[in-house]
Amino acid sequence: MSNAPVALVTGSGGVIGRNVIKHFVAQGIRTRGVSRRPPADTAGWEHIATDLLDAAATKAAIAKAAADTTRLVFGAYIEKTDPHEQIAVNVQLLGHTLDGLKAAGAPLEHVTLYQGMKFYGAHLGHFKTPAREDDPRLIAPNFYYDQEDLLRERAQSDGFSFTIFRPEGVMGYAQGTPMNLLMVLAAYVTITRQLGIPLRFPGSRAAYDAVFYQMTDAELLARATAWAPTAPAAQGEAFNLTNGDVIRWRHMFEAIAEHFELAIEEPQPLRLTEQMPFYAGLWDRIVQEHGLQPTPWATLVDWKFGDAILGATSDNVSSTIKLRQAGFDGCYDTIQRALDLLDDLAEHRIIPPARRT
Repeated sequence: MSNAPVALVTGSGGVIGRNVIKHFVAQGIRTRGVSRRPPADTAGWEHIATDLLDAAATKAAIAKAAADTTRLVFGAYIEKTDPHEQIAVNVQLLGHTLDGLKAAGAPLEHVTLYQGMKFYGAHLGHFKTPAREDDPRLIAPNFYYDQEDLLRERAQSDGFSFTIFRPEGVMGYAQGTPMNLLMVLAAYVTITRQLGIPLRFPGSRAAYDAVFYQMTDAELLARATAWAPTAPAAQGEAFNLTNGDVIRWRHMFEAIAEHFELAIEEPQPLRLTEQMPFYAGLWDRIVQEHGLQPTPWATLVDWKFGDAILGATSDNVSSTIKLRQAGFDGCYDTIQRALDLLDDLAEHRIIPPARRT
């Protein structure tokens, strides 16, 4: 491994990419981030503006600004409803990035790739839990499988190592990243409090009381991403990575209600995608009243993502034993961390503070 790593982070505006960059910068690692849109803050790192779906543009951008890359952190992702389209575009994102680094003669040593519980079929309904890394793949088309196959093939042919992480329900501060469970909770509780009504879980009673769920703090994922390139046991391996505990939604919502000084009532199942767009005008008034950053309601939260997470009626649990045996033992108390992150959003003036003054 190089004594002075140089990192390239794709998807630098996302909740994962943003937190990885922050962690790398704090560690003194020279870091560049790739995204199509310029970020609001590039303190301590360099931004590369390019569209990874454009092979020629990607090669040119990497040759110009990132030819000395030794570590690739691949966090780019494009959502598509059709699984075949989802496979095509996300494989292209990875392939074009690897091609660009190879064409530039970059001394690439390690690649980090992120997957998730969709690898095990979480998006299809009930799946085997706790999920283990050696569980066999499913018959359903899945872009994670295709990306991993490409990565393993290129690692062997091009001579770099890699590590794959499989988080779930990633939570962390990242403005303008709607597929973020933290923002779902933050926006929902903010509207609830502004309306002066009790907090209600918007899923089924079964999900509220019986389902076990797990989350991954984006900061914890960033720490693991920094650990992996120099950990011998992490090379060529895939790891489940969550905070290390599981929650029931009842306990999470009770804690959030207490934190925001709200009454709490029993669940009321509803589709967030149908109900929450109604509150765009109310959100604008909240932003003005509290002097928040002017984030448009339509880009603040992906309510479809919220429905998928909060509406699930079966356990979502994975084993993290393999990762701990490999030497990474980081963990978080998920409920306490969620409250801390909600306070962090308030400090960044994304939502009003939990405590009224």
